[in-house]
Amino acid sequence: MSIGGRGALLTGGGRGIGAAVARVLADNGVRIVVAARSAGEIEGVAAELRGRGTEAWAVRCDVSQPASVEAMCREAADRLGAVDILVNNAGVASSAPVVKLSLEEWTRLWTINATGAFLSMRGVLPGMMERGWGRIVNVASIAAIRGGRYMGGYAASKHALLGLTRSAAAEAATTGVTVNAVCPGYVDTPMTDATIENIVNRTGMDEAAALEAVLATTPQRRLITAEEVAASVAFLCGEEARSINGQTVVLDGGATAAV
Repeated sequence: MSIGGRGALLTGGGRGIGAAVARVLADNGVRIVVAARSAGEIEGVAAELRGRGTEAWAVRCDVSQPASVEAMCREAADRLGAVDILVNNAGVASSAPVVKLSLEEWTRLWTINATGAFLSMRGVLPGMMERGWGRIVNVASIAAIRGGRYMGGYAASKHALLGLTRSAAAEAATTGVTVNAVCPGYVDTPMTDATIENIVNRTGMDEAAALEAVLATTPQRRLITAEEVAASVAFLCGEEARSINGQTVVLDGGATAAV
């Protein structure tokens, strides 16, 4: 790919999709700042990336805190020289009926999933536009394009992220910067493990039955791999994807098409 030597800032990079994105970018010669709340996880990922032959640094950040995001963006720029690529992967999920969803949980979902991405974009987008090149990829969800039972707070926050993606893409369109989103379905990550555990706790199903209930929502009857999502993210970062802007890449095995 055409991104060797670029500098990338990746939030939520300690595990799952984030760690997979870090690996594929590193394998394409990208220098990376890996950020997340868990210092141990990101230090481990950064060490692995250095072992794969790329420059990598771990920066602890809580995207729900504006000062923390500002500090992350400053350190990333210092480490990389310039942030050419931003991947907003930090996110949380939970489930509850709308009538039982607390304001506290609603606010937590929005603050991390939507506001955190906004703060990170605001921190790096001016420099990208000034330099005339940049790639921003927001990791959303198929919940960003459809609703579902017990996911009102999560779906609303991801809808907001998709709206932010499209608006920022329109604003940056003439500057050499693109802003896109990927919307995966259920991915084989700790977040899906937590979903399965929640089904078990709420319904009394065993783990195998809970997994089958999740798989029943996708025509391919399988979980998406983190590496599949990472490959799409990496493609959107390349020069080959320069005409793709304000778009949503859906990875759901045909689930939304089958609705």
